[in-house]
Amino acid sequence: MTALDEPQTVQALAALAQPQRLRAFRALVVAGPAGLTPGAMAEQLGVAPSALSFHLKELAHAGLVSSEPRGRYLVYRASFARMNGLLAYLTQHCCAGGACEIGPAEAACRSC
Repeated sequence: MTALDEPQTVQALAALAQPQRLRAFRALVVAGPAGLTPGAMAEQLGVAPSALSFHLKELAHAGLVSSEPRGRYLVYRASFARMNGLLAYLTQHCCAGGACEIGPAEAACRSC
């Protein structure tokens, strides 16, 4: 896993700093590698398809999602490599280089 650089991190965080985009990204993370079509995502999130299209474009521009044609539909997937790169940047040198145990529901290191 390679950490993003600072400009990439700012771009990714800016893309996620909007409630509908954050919800769309989280829905794609939950969907995993299978991804979701925009129609399924719009229905699940209660968002107008045109608004969702705008938000997915922003997430794609930040490299956080990708799309692939499947027949008549597009399937969107979260870019787990980019997400992990963002997390790597944010946690780089965590706890001043000491050993950390970060659980899924924890926001801070236990050893700090």
